[in-house]
This record gives sequence, C-alpha cells and structure tokens, in this order.
Amino acid sequence: MESMTESEGFPGSLTEDEMKQLVKSERFAIHISNLANIVLFIAKVYASVESRSLAVIASTLDSFLDLLSGFILWFTANSMRNPNHYRYPIGKRRMQPVGIIVFASVMATLGLQILLESFRDLLSKSHSKTDRGKEKWIIGIMVSVTAVKFALMVYCRRFKNEIVRAYAQDHFFDVITNSVGLVAVVLSIRYYWWIDPVGAIIIALYTITTWARTVIENVRSLIGRTAPPEFIAKLTYLIWNHHEEIKHIDTVRAYTFGSHYFVEVDIVLPQDMLLNQAHNIGEKLQEKLEQLPEVERAFVHIDFEFSHRPEHKNKV
Repeated sequence: MESMTESEGFPGSLTEDEMKQLVKSERFAIHISNLANIVLFIAKVYASVESRSLAVIASTLDSFLDLLSGFILWFTANSMRNPNHYRYPIGKRRMQPVGIIVFASVMATLGLQILLESFRDLLSKSHSKTDRGKEKWIIGIMVSVTAVKFALMVYCRRFKNEIVRAYAQDHFFDVITNSVGLVAVVLSIRYYWWIDPVGAIIIALYTITTWARTVIENVRSLIGRTAPPEFIAKLTYLIWNHHEEIKHIDTVRAYTFGSHYFVEVDIVLPQDMLLNQAHNIGEKLQEKLEQLPEVERAFVHIDFEFSHRPEHKNKV
C-alpha cells in the first residue's frame, strides 16, 4: 500500500500486452480441458462397459458432467467477454458464481444418485463379475485418465481466473475419484465384491460434500457479503494517505459482487475547497482503488462534514 501511494499506481500491474497474453493462456487452459474431458469420457465409457463396476460408472458419470460443466463455464466466460453496457451497465461478473453454482448443484445431484444405487446393491447383494483378462485394460485406462487429470490440475492452478480455477478444482476432484474407483475395482475383482459399491459410496459422499461447500461459497459472493477486516483496513490506509486535504474518512464499505468487491467510500474535504479540486481528488482516489486486483468498481462520495445521518437509509 505504501508503494502504491508513492507511485500513484498499483506496483507490478500487467501491461496491455501481458494482459492479452494472459487471456490467451486462460482460453487455452479452458479449451484443452474441454478436449481432454471428451477423450477421457470416451475411454471411461469403455472401462465402465467392460468392468460393470459401480465405482468406475460413478467416475464415468462424473466425466459426463465434466462435459456439461465445461459447456456451462465456457458459456459463462464467453458471456463475460461480450459485455452489453446498455442491458448490463455494471458488467456480468456475477455470471461466474452463477455458472459455478449450476455446475456444483448438478455434481451434488449425481453424488446422491450414485449413493442410493450403491446402497441398493449392498442391500440386495447383487454384483457382476469382471473377466481377469480385461483387468489390465481397465487399470491402464484408469491410470492414464488419472495422470492426464493430474497434469491438467497443475496447469490450471497457475491462473487466478475463477473459471480456470474451477476447472482446476474439477480436475483435482477427478484425480481423487479416479484413484478411489481404480482401487475399488481392483480390490473387488481380486478379493471381495462389496468393495466396489463401498468405493462408489466414498466417491458419492466426496462429491456431495465438495460441491455443497462450493455452492455455499459462491452463494455468499452473490448476496453481497462484506470483505474481511484485513481488506477494509488496507483500503482505509490507502484512502487516508491518498491526499493531505482529506480531513476525515466517514465510511469505508466493501462487499462481494461476484468474484470481486464493490467499494464505497465517503471522505470529508474542506468546506471552502473549489469543486474542481475536490472532484480531482475523488476521481484519482477512485482510479487508485480500482487498480486493486480484488476491486471491481469503486464509488467515492465527497462531503464537507461527517455529523449527518448516513447517506443510504436501510429499508425495513
């Protein structure tokens, strides 16, 4: 914050060319993830047909939802890249959490369905036998899928874009489910049949808990939750050191708007200051606040005293 105050700009901010290169890299990460999901889904369909394992089927249905989620996240990213300032004057930032919530809800629903199916098989003691000769093919497919997903997870985690990071979370989830499915199908073939539905139950429970947590996090970002105290303190420090004519800070408010924050600031300037001087101070403060990577938009209100009632009265 001190270096930002002295240089009148955010230190280490990307140039326009660097931003374009970053956007290209993010698009490549999304496209390669979608392509990998299609190829891996076809491979896992073959493994499911040959093994008839509930754990492998659960993992395959998860891959099918990867394709669905890829479409949802692609549509979200494409909508945000094409803003309409007449219909959506403040942008489409909330498209990110909305798309992630839809995807996460479908994933949790899948987990519940697999959970019910696995309990039914355990209670009925029904199971199918897998040919030992096909075991190597199944293991090879599942190991290959897990390795590819792990590599994609590492690659997508390099980015800060929320949509790309959602892909990274999905790839990590696939690494877990594929590993559990692989262990379950091998143990069920060689030892006890009930290990397979138990593995499917583990995958289902992990699916439900993981994506339920994701839904809660993104719902909070949609309803305008306040920023943490550390971020408010950072904003306050930046505002107070912005200009020597700032006499008081009446209000500092930051709340979620999608994946970023909206910031509202009320500052007090001398009563006899000229309008153009007050305007320039407020405008430069707004630009400085909006340079912070966490801030989507900033609103600066200028006043000459701070003893009045708040500007916005809460509606009951």
